[in-house]
Amino acid sequence: MCHKEFIISKKQHLTELGRGNYLRLIRDGRWEYADRVNARGAVAIIAATSEQQFVLTEQFRHAVKRSVIDLPAGLIGDVVGEEDERSEVSALRELVEETGFHASKLTHLADCPSSPGLTSEIVSYFLARKVTRVSQGGGVEHENILVHTPKIRSIKSWIRKQVSAGKLIDPKVYAGLYFLSTQ
Repeated sequence: MCHKEFIISKKQHLTELGRGNYLRLIRDGRWEYADRVNARGAVAIIAATSEQQFVLTEQFRHAVKRSVIDLPAGLIGDVVGEEDERSEVSALRELVEETGFHASKLTHLADCPSSPGLTSEIVSYFLARKVTRVSQGGGVEHENILVHTPKIRSIKSWIRKQVSAGKLIDPKVYAGLYFLSTQ
């Protein structure tokens, strides 16, 4: 394997251990982690309808070989020609692409590491307000996203049923429920 060394700052030497189309593996001293090469970060959108339904997605995720229930989410700046896309624009785009819902207003809530021992990715969380259905969603050509809109008041039992059916729940769902409860 070819190792490529590069300097992030005068004090920090990193080694690139490998690179794919979307990720590179980095060694920083004794630490190794994944770094995206096609995006500047990620967004996750917390959306609830006026009927108090929580807007969620479901996708098969190859890394865990299971379907995963998640917040609508996606990458910032991964669209060719839109590499400088603002995170708010990414959030609105991903919400419509994945779920078919549009938000009239977005509020930035927090920037959080997605898995800080594994990746450098930072997720920007947004609260979507005045959410209305404008299309079916389902994602772009390579995605096969199912949209779920369980009632917030019965979300605990709905999640238990999903887990009993063999699905995994992404921790962003629990973070989204926390943010909804504090707004």
